[in-house]
Amino acid sequence: QVQLVESGGGLVQPGGSLRLSCAASGSIFSIDAMGWYRQAPGKQRELVASFTSIGTTNYADSVKGRFTISRDNAKNTVYLQMNSLKPEDTAVYYCNAKVRRERLGPTYSYWGQGTQVTVSS
Repeated sequence: QVQLVESGGGLVQPGGSLRLSCAASGSIFSIDAMGWYRQAPGKQRELVASFTSIGTTNYADSVKGRFTISRDNAKNTVYLQMNSLKPEDTAVYYCNAKVRRERLGPTYSYWGQGTQVTVSS
């Protein structure tokens, strides 16, 4: 099995910054894609930022220029640096990884447990 452990959420004032981390562990041959999603109350889960299977990055339009995704492949860890936070960024942030557990095996999608980010004065 594969586990994703997130950390770094919390309460921050508008204009502040937070850094989220997500570490993958377990039966991992390779990680094809990894990224962050968020879900606000009453809304659908949406992509925030991700690394694609070819190593490029995707960002939601609402976070471009404010959020930066990065990774440490040796640690199977992805980070999300969030700057200039706004109240509308308030949500539960989830890490997702598309993992291949063996060399020629299929890709499985795994989710972390979520970490709350609250932007409020």
